Amino acid sequence: MPPVLAAANDFLWGQLLLVVLVGVGLLFTIASRGVQFRYFGRMWGVLASALHHEAGHVSSFQALVVSVAGRVGGGNIAGVAVAITLGGPGAVFWMWLIGLMGMATSFFECSLAQLFKRNEPGGTYRGGPAYYLVHGVGQRGLAVVYSVLLLITFGLGFNAVQSYVVATSLEASFGVPPWASGAALVLLVGITIFGGIKRIARVAEVVVPVMALSYLLSALVVIWLHIDEVPAVFALIVKSAFGLEPAVGGGLGVAVMQGVKRGLFSNEAGLGSAPNVAAVAHVPHPANQGVVQALSVFIDTLIMCSCTALIILLSDLYVPGDVSVEGVALTQGALASHIGPWGAQFLSVCLVLFAFSSIMYNYYLGENSLNFFREEDQRLFTVFRVAVLGLVFWGAAQDLGTVFGFADLTMGLLGLVNLVGLLWMYPLAMRLLRDYDAQLAAGGEPRLDPAAWQDVDIDPAAWRD
Repeated sequence: MPPVLAAANDFLWGQLLLVVLVGVGLLFTIASRGVQFRYFGRMWGVLASALHHEAGHVSSFQALVVSVAGRVGGGNIAGVAVAITLGGPGAVFWMWLIGLMGMATSFFECSLAQLFKRNEPGGTYRGGPAYYLVHGVGQRGLAVVYSVLLLITFGLGFNAVQSYVVATSLEASFGVPPWASGAALVLLVGITIFGGIKRIARVAEVVVPVMALSYLLSALVVIWLHIDEVPAVFALIVKSAFGLEPAVGGGLGVAVMQGVKRGLFSNEAGLGSAPNVAAVAHVPHPANQGVVQALSVFIDTLIMCSCTALIILLSDLYVPGDVSVEGVALTQGALASHIGPWGAQFLSVCLVLFAFSSIMYNYYLGENSLNFFREEDQRLFTVFRVAVLGLVFWGAAQDLGTVFGFADLTMGLLGLVNLVGLLWMYPLAMRLLRDYDAQLAAGGEPRLDPAAWQDVDIDPAAWRD
């Protein structure tokens, strides 16, 4: 990665975004009286009701699993390992904390995406930050910048990177040539994305629970094998988080920095990516999907990242201060030390599923950005789909350090634009939450009344049910 690009990323992610994302998360947590805690039980209840599919629509559950497909990925396996290697076990505590605050940010950005979604032919919707920047605060210029960054980052850059991760992992574990991995991915992704968001949602509905539960099961096996040591590991995480242990990793400051940075990078709360998917769900009130999407942050950071942390910290492979083994190699080695050599191969299969689901998610974000410029232009979508498949095949055989670094930079800028919009719409966000709170307090199931929002540029056709 060129030094200038590395320096720009360090400043953006290590200083600017760190402060802004944490600040926004705190603001929304305090202003909402801890909406992510008040409605934690309701998250699971709303999720259960969301398993019902309304004919012709994308369900709330399907939108959830598509967004989980994007949030849960390499960051949960490699990112956590890097955080622990550089920042010590205490970094995990700060990942948990940033995940809990990020749940509030995700609640509001996804609720606003729902509020300003637009009705599309065939029973689907479009929405996301570009749409609430235009219809919520009237800033089309910011929306254009956001859409361009979204297309570059997710629609193009990260798809090639995900393909590279799959190819290198399969080659290392099973000896599969990169071109063969690339060709197989092209076939699977092509079959999926040419069916549009409904097919993506149906595939994600199967793939995501399988990949998440498989990885969770492996962690539970490790915990069961070392059940007597688990309390000591949690104590180590908490003590290290506050510098109560001898200098582990990089000390207290590095533990905080690595935990916050990796937590933000993993769960994407506030970056504006998940709202693009949250907007497509068919729900009675925008906040219903906000509650469900907050759960996706919990799944990513509090569950999946914790699985990786326990697999590593319960193994003998982790040596404080040793940075010679990190990332995927550390997690693979740790799992293999618990359940045998096949553990590394199992993790490779998990990575393939994570990457495949992320490519589907990334593709839809790119399609959504194109739709903002040219609504439902099928020829443009076809060209974009072919370009994505070409990048998937190309990326399998490339060293994409520079591409990844550039995509990191554009994703950081994407987050800044989205956060500006969220702060701008703070009064609307609070109004939406008050409406939801009041309807629940009255004992009814919250529903959005379009007549009560005539002063706001919502699409009544998206709420006629």
